[in-house]
Amino acid sequence: MKLMSFKLEDAEKYGVVDNSGQKVWDVLALAKAADKEIPATILAGIESDNQFYKNVRELVEWGEQNGKDEYLHSLENITWMAPIPRPSKNIMCVGKNYRDHAIEMGSEADIPEHIIVFTKAPTTVTGHEAPVEAHADITNELDYEGELALIIGKKGRAIPEQEALDYVFGYTIINDVTARDLQKNHKQFFIGKSLDTSCPMGPWIVHHSEIDNPNALAIQTKVNGEVRQDSNTKHFIFPTEVIISTLSQGMTLEPGDIIATGTPAGVGKGFKPPRLLKSGDQIEITIEGIGKLHNTVN
Repeated sequence: MKLMSFKLEDAEKYGVVDNSGQKVWDVLALAKAADKEIPATILAGIESDNQFYKNVRELVEWGEQNGKDEYLHSLENITWMAPIPRPSKNIMCVGKNYRDHAIEMGSEADIPEHIIVFTKAPTTVTGHEAPVEAHADITNELDYEGELALIIGKKGRAIPEQEALDYVFGYTIINDVTARDLQKNHKQFFIGKSLDTSCPMGPWIVHHSEIDNPNALAIQTKVNGEVRQDSNTKHFIFPTEVIISTLSQGMTLEPGDIIATGTPAGVGKGFKPPRLLKSGDQIEITIEGIGKLHNTVN
């Protein structure tokens, strides 16, 4: 089941992509028609309880069985939003989690022994097909980073690795857009990673039950149709279970927390000479079992 947020006639909604992949069920409208209670947003649903996914699935099944096609909307007629348009906290991100990427950004000596973690501000988030600002007045080195992201589904602290995936609600795609010059000038990650629109997310969340192994997914990034990144999450240095467990040691993870798991080799800065983003560039990130996230630099 693919859960997505969208706007229709300026109203913010969320829904489930239908079996054709061309339309979306309006879950809030279905709930009203069926006289059922449902959280107002995906984030509120994830935060509510572990019945959210089940309740949404049952509403969609009710709509299908009862021919409620008036609550189906073409994806061509909606405005895409990030599945969680405004996270409740910073997005947690893992740096240099693929050996080849660590090397392209430095050398063998840059392969980490421990997880590197930084964050992106909630104001960075934007949706599928939304423009990414070039921010040409403050950066000349805007770069892309295709990443698998996971959404925490239940509260936990000191989570054992063998239980870590039980805490995941679902998976989505993130483009960790980065201003490399700001990152270098400020000697840290936050400013260079937190420009407005620098975290395209989507196009939807795929529930964890539909992803057998998040550590074995093909991931590819294209810029203007050219493949730049082509890898697999099996090449993680730190797999998802280790990431979740490590972050939860002494820090409580909460429903709705977003964790980006790192990017493979092939970022613009890694080329010689660098091949950084410019206005008009089209970025498409594809992750096996999830979908495609597309954005344009404006």
